[in-house]
Amino acid sequence: MPSISSPVSVELFPHDSVKENCFDLLKTPKPAKAVQNQGKVYLVGAGTGDPELLTIKAYKAILKADVICYDNLVSDEILAINPTAKKIYVGKKCAKHSMSQQDINSLLVKLAKQGKIVIRLKSGDPFIFGRGGEEMQTVIGAGVACESIAGITTALAVANSVNIPLTHRDYAQSVKFVTGFLKADTPNEQYAELLADNQTVVFYMGLNTLPNLTQGLLQAGKSADTPFAIIANVSRPNEQVLVATLSTIQALQNDAKLPSPAVMIMGEVVSLYNELNASRQYYQQLVV
Repeated sequence: MPSISSPVSVELFPHDSVKENCFDLLKTPKPAKAVQNQGKVYLVGAGTGDPELLTIKAYKAILKADVICYDNLVSDEILAINPTAKKIYVGKKCAKHSMSQQDINSLLVKLAKQGKIVIRLKSGDPFIFGRGGEEMQTVIGAGVACESIAGITTALAVANSVNIPLTHRDYAQSVKFVTGFLKADTPNEQYAELLADNQTVVFYMGLNTLPNLTQGLLQAGKSADTPFAIIANVSRPNEQVLVATLSTIQALQNDAKLPSPAVMIMGEVVSLYNELNASRQYYQQLVV
């Protein structure tokens, strides 16, 4: 059997040859070494809340944390991985922020300069609509070590959870991740970039803008028959799916009232939903 020499494998596997089931993920890692009595900040992607979707690297980083600064959508199961770390909530809901982004940035620097290992635990991936780039700029600019650990971004979790492939040779040759809001909390109305027929568009954080979004796309020339889906509470037990078209999704959502957090997918790949879920009945389906 070939040897594995990656940094992760060196820590997990004590011998050069790999044996099946020879490692224990629950083994507590060695504490991270602080440089000159200074700590370190890890930007960690926590995915959509399912602890089984964490990477091994994210799991190990959480275990060695002194402090965890966590987002609104991080699940209790993931926070429970390290019961001894101090937990600080820094989450943001629609129009309700527990603290400003500037204060979060300053907090990360302050804690690390106290010699602590700080986990900035984010839903999804730190660098996809997670403000991870802004936080890393501040931390590194303050002379503090910082590392980002990838997480499964919401779009990928959605696609695999509800069997809507984001790309497909017959339907979509590209995919776009689009935020529903711009930096100043104004709606994203750049509709002209979203009209191609051979692409899939995934909308983050845009459920509250659905009426303006659908009307804007229709007025910009997007076909009324374009398949459209809303998925709420992705990969959790209360996950819900609403499938319709661009012209009918708003009326159906008025009745269904799927809650935030939700992700919206637009494109021909959504038409595969019924086919690929024909034998799945474990979650509530609201399908037209």
